[in-house]
Amino acid sequence: MTSTGPARDYRRRVADYEIPEPEPKEIDEKLSIELRHLAANAVLIGKPSGDEKCENCRYYLEPHAELSYCWHPKLRILVGDNWWCQWWDAIPEDA
Repeated sequence: MTSTGPARDYRRRVADYEIPEPEPKEIDEKLSIELRHLAANAVLIGKPSGDEKCENCRYYLEPHAELSYCWHPKLRILVGDNWWCQWWDAIPEDA
């Protein structure tokens, strides 16, 4: 028995659907520009400055993770453990 009607039309539409190529949206471009400015203003770089790196900064939320959230008020973004920025601050001894 062959099916007809709405169910058959639905299956045909689903079978013919092609996933479109991903393209950046306007929000992606806006965020990219904002993050680029943020990185430039923060002197945020993807490598340590001597012994100073995000991993041993007081603002790095999870010190043993390769990626973690930086909670410095001027950044507040996800950063890598070996990154560095001008607001690096040592973890206090009593922490």
